[in-house]
Amino acid sequence: MHIRKYVTTCEDILAENDRETGRIVRRAVCSAVIKNPHAGRPGEDLDEIEQMGAEISGLLAERALTALGVAAEDVTAYGKGCIVGTAGEIEHAAALIHPRFGAPVRKVVIKGDDIITSTKKVAGPGAQITLPITNKDDIWSFDEMDAIDVSIPDAPQPDEMVVCVVLAVGGRPFARTGKRA
Repeated sequence: MHIRKYVTTCEDILAENDRETGRIVRRAVCSAVIKNPHAGRPGEDLDEIEQMGAEISGLLAERALTALGVAAEDVTAYGKGCIVGTAGEIEHAAALIHPRFGAPVRKVVIKGDDIITSTKKVAGPGAQITLPITNKDDIWSFDEMDAIDVSIPDAPQPDEMVVCVVLAVGGRPFARTGKRA
């Protein structure tokens, strides 16, 4: 697997509508720009890309956890996404982030009983992708349902993919929407 670069961002929400959160509300995203070995070759077996997902996911989760600055067991939510460059196809993103991607992320965040929500698309450099965020152990926990946007100005090139993992702690700043009885 050829990795051109990593891009890591961390967002701390300290206040919303002039109200201080009074606690940690933080999201960290680690993205990697990687070469798509199947760019320009649609219809091929995708085992190689699936294996890349198993290799890159743990690396991204470790970097996001470091940026998050909390203990692994304190991570409450996660998400993932992929932008495939225009010489690729949407199935390349699916192969990368679905079959083998989750287990290495769950190992980093300790547990993770529920699915890692995701999004994917085909686009060019600078495209934005919205990563969904949900509770790692209870997908129906409304307090953590959120999203974060990612964009890398020079990626993906036509023969690249941008793959992302988001880890979060604290949920939405003033979450108060719950399930109805």
